[in-house]
Amino acid sequence: MFEQKLEVFKTVADCKNITLAAKKMHMSQSSISLQIQSLEEQFGARFLDRTNRGVSLTRAGHVFYQYVCSILEVMEEIQQKVTLLSEDKRRYVNLGATLTIGEYIMPQILVYLYKQWPDINFKTVIANTETISQGILDRKIHVGLIEGPVSPNRLLKIESFWRDELVVVVPFHHPWAERDSISLAELSKERFITREVGSGTRKVTENYLKELGLDPGLLNISMELGSTQAIKQVVSAGLGITVISYLTVRKECEQRIFKALRIEDFPLWRPLNILTLEKNTQFTQSQDERYFIDFLHNQKLLAKVLTSSYSEDDMAAAGSKIVQIMS
Repeated sequence: MFEQKLEVFKTVADCKNITLAAKKMHMSQSSISLQIQSLEEQFGARFLDRTNRGVSLTRAGHVFYQYVCSILEVMEEIQQKVTLLSEDKRRYVNLGATLTIGEYIMPQILVYLYKQWPDINFKTVIANTETISQGILDRKIHVGLIEGPVSPNRLLKIESFWRDELVVVVPFHHPWAERDSISLAELSKERFITREVGSGTRKVTENYLKELGLDPGLLNISMELGSTQAIKQVVSAGLGITVISYLTVRKECEQRIFKALRIEDFPLWRPLNILTLEKNTQFTQSQDERYFIDFLHNQKLLAKVLTSSYSEDDMAAAGSKIVQIMS
């Protein structure tokens, strides 16, 4: 298929390496090479210079690359507009969310939207920030919700939609549970439970502590865990303390399982961001996706949604509208 050959060529050109491109596209290196060779034979030009260190575009390759990008963007736009006009197609919002947002914020949002917007289905990818941003660039994800910093890219538009507070969390039987705050120096005296290296929450916390003059390396880290839920279970068992989004422990704090504390004089906030393609990429969002972004910018309504309590039946009904979840 000609479009697939163009996708292969663009991926190889972006990766500058056939091996990396093959891994990214889940294809064999030989298949990648054959499709590139087929394109070069079809157009009678050599597009790539191959060396032991990778590949680079020839002069003809640079020209071809620009046209390929334009063709793929137009094909994507055609697909979206035809989908919107087709009565037989289900309506989708193509979302990507990082782990904390996907696990604790998206369910609240989707329950509300399911009640207001029952005809919409959410095609959702739950992954790390790097995967979400690459999905946006590849046009496989149309709206990304991320909690960590993302590498600068002129094709990506980043805008904040929520101001999330990170708090020190201890079990309710901990001696600190009678307090509302702790000092920065006290933080390094307790066993610390944290997310794995590369986590958005961990990056924000470490950057924050550095700004305050505390070397994150001085923390007594006893465990590194790959999910917020795992951290909560370990903290509730009294095996350490953590710094985590208040939204993820709000219910447990109300149930007196946890106590959330601020660091004295230094409350920790982080932006939760919407990640999309810039308008100059010729990418067209669907009307439903634009509605979803507008909803996220309605701070008063979003605050109400995120602090609401929903029944298990509501959660299950909303869950039926999520047609694809990937970790």
